[in-house]
Amino acid sequence: GMKDILRRYQPNRLEDLCALNALYRPGPIQGGMIPDFIDRKHGRKPIIYDLPELEEILSETYGVILYQEQVMQISNKLAGYSLGDADILRRAMGKKKPEEMAKQRARFIAGATERGFPPKKIAKIFDLMEQFAGYGFNKSHSAAYAYLAYVTAYLKAHYSVEFMSALLTSESGNMDKTVKYINESRDIGIRVLPPDVNESDFDFTPARDSIRFGLGAVKNVGQGAVEAIVSARAAEGPYTSLYNFCERANLGNVNRRVIESLIKAGAFDSTGANRAQLAEALDRAIESGLRACRDRDMGQHGLFAPLDGAHKTDSPMVNLQDWTMEQKLAGEKEVLGIYVSGHPLERFKDKIADLATHFTDTIEDLERNAAVCLCGILTNIVRKTNREGKYWASLKVDDRRGTADAMVFANRYEELLPAIREDAAVFVRASVLPEEGGPPKLSIQDLVFLEDARVDLPSLISIRIWLKDENSMEKAEALNRLFVRKSGSTEVRLRLEKPRDFSVIMDVKSRVHPDREFRAELERICGPESIEILAV
Repeated sequence: GMKDILRRYQPNRLEDLCALNALYRPGPIQGGMIPDFIDRKHGRKPIIYDLPELEEILSETYGVILYQEQVMQISNKLAGYSLGDADILRRAMGKKKPEEMAKQRARFIAGATERGFPPKKIAKIFDLMEQFAGYGFNKSHSAAYAYLAYVTAYLKAHYSVEFMSALLTSESGNMDKTVKYINESRDIGIRVLPPDVNESDFDFTPARDSIRFGLGAVKNVGQGAVEAIVSARAAEGPYTSLYNFCERANLGNVNRRVIESLIKAGAFDSTGANRAQLAEALDRAIESGLRACRDRDMGQHGLFAPLDGAHKTDSPMVNLQDWTMEQKLAGEKEVLGIYVSGHPLERFKDKIADLATHFTDTIEDLERNAAVCLCGILTNIVRKTNREGKYWASLKVDDRRGTADAMVFANRYEELLPAIREDAAVFVRASVLPEEGGPPKLSIQDLVFLEDARVDLPSLISIRIWLKDENSMEKAEALNRLFVRKSGSTEVRLRLEKPRDFSVIMDVKSRVHPDREFRAELERICGPESIEILAV
């Protein structure tokens, strides 16, 4: 998409961004204009002007008629059109009415010929104008979008924490977008801290090099509740316990449902009690808070209240073991839409390293029906029926590196149904279904819980060796030692490649055990993505 084009184009001025906005649309893309435009910018293709007078108008776009304003400038400079007439020509080209275009063509050629320009070149220029005007973009619009994109990118690059905090706040009502931008923050090295009744405001806020989750993004916690929590905290300092919180916060706005969601989100972890203790004490703490509220309303503060200042009803918590990590993560996912304390896949990381052939961010360039094995969490499961009335399911596979849309079609649905569960950690065998203009989808062929998945090593692998450096013999010796140390039953095929020269495929006698340790050592010797599974 646009990211790939930007990498190839390497813009170094605002005008370059402006041009890409105009180019990245169906007409120019389908017409193959983008590769040509990139080659012109980098000098790989010559820039030729049919007339010297065009250079002033088209130099900014490397000789290509890209904007509607350029059509108007050319008609004004070459054919003597007034700016009003030039705008009429622009609109006529957009509407593509044959009769009007014939009139405009005759007028353009006549006007330019009168000014001494060669009729043949003028006719060619008009044809180019007509061709590009069909999808020519308004430059003023393109410039505005380019400037906005530049400023946004600058802020994201130089003020990443502040930018992502603001972006998350702007999407806090949209759970899918919130999850997307939290993952993006993590990808660029920004920690996202859990909500905290003693630190969080309503919005996501910068916290040094991290982002603090906003209380307003917690499910069931409304603006009135957050205002009550923040107001009491500002007036009397941090909350020391759940009991202290229930005494001080306005329980008219901060009800049981709100507090329960905050406990699941980890917002009380800083008070020292674990989540199991907090959940067990919740009803007593609320009752204590209501009692304190009634006493305040009746003026019964106690004889020594003026001397004590702080509230003194911090009751001891029952000694309970904390929730399991699975319980914590389930609670966080329920009220935050994302895992904060960890991730359900973390405990399977060794198994994933042995099972997964691909990740959701490495399937985009694969061919149709390419076989892939992924490990991830199932989300957004929707059961549907086809025309024959048979059930099938659409869902997403989340592997921490991204998400992929997937489908379990009717012919596999009944067999795989036991494993099609929301938030289940699964091992997936699937085939790739490329999508026009979007990321590929997956057709799931097999699905098992990661807990039950067995590590079946492939029967044949291919190892690619680049013959481009002086240490090729050292690589060969290191591979031989690895093959001896990790001998097994998997056949090995070597692919020897010299860039722009030759490629040789050869089978070797050694058989190996290509587990996670083997693949890590192989990557160290031969580089990333040097192994390919040829048969399972």
